[in-house]
Amino acid sequence: MQNFEIDKMIEEHLKARGIKSGAVLEAMRNVPRHIFVRESLQSSAYDDSALPIGSGQTISQPYIVAYMTEQLEPTPGMKILEIGTGSGYQAAILAYLGCEVYTVELLEEHATAAKKTLVDLNFDNVQVKHSNGYMGWAEEAPFDAIIVTAAPDYIPEKLIEQLQDGGKMILPVRESLTMITKDDGEITVNDLLSVRFVPMVE
Repeated sequence: MQNFEIDKMIEEHLKARGIKSGAVLEAMRNVPRHIFVRESLQSSAYDDSALPIGSGQTISQPYIVAYMTEQLEPTPGMKILEIGTGSGYQAAILAYLGCEVYTVELLEEHATAAKKTLVDLNFDNVQVKHSNGYMGWAEEAPFDAIIVTAAPDYIPEKLIEQLQDGGKMILPVRESLTMITKDDGEITVNDLLSVRFVPMVE
């Protein structure tokens, strides 16, 4: 049954909506999303919907995870900062793609649970930090790419500072998914699509 639901997710929720990257589709197929959701919700793990993980937080819908990942164009060895670890699912997708992932979570219980899940799944290329996401992870900067999975009201300056020149940052600002590129210190901002994420808090 689970394989059928994974196939349905890939074909109907991802490919049919324009996800083209073979690497991203492979990651979405092979990282077990049901491990990252509550046991009581595992039957819905491969539906195209966000699911609650506790403390008012959610695991993003598969399409959004795939879309944001594809937009970053991750390649093996890239150093990526994630803000908003949550369940650890987005970090696992990036780790599966061979990236070095540094992920920051404000809520200690989520940081602890995500770290355990990622270790259990043998993702040893993910570092988890319990901290304020607005501050990023200065000790490990700069990053080739940054992905933010909670919605701030503004673009955090510290994150722009920690983005490598030539890098990309994708984040929801209020209800607009936004791509930021940095080129010779110049910042370009492009809105991609309307989204709804939980608020990013300090």
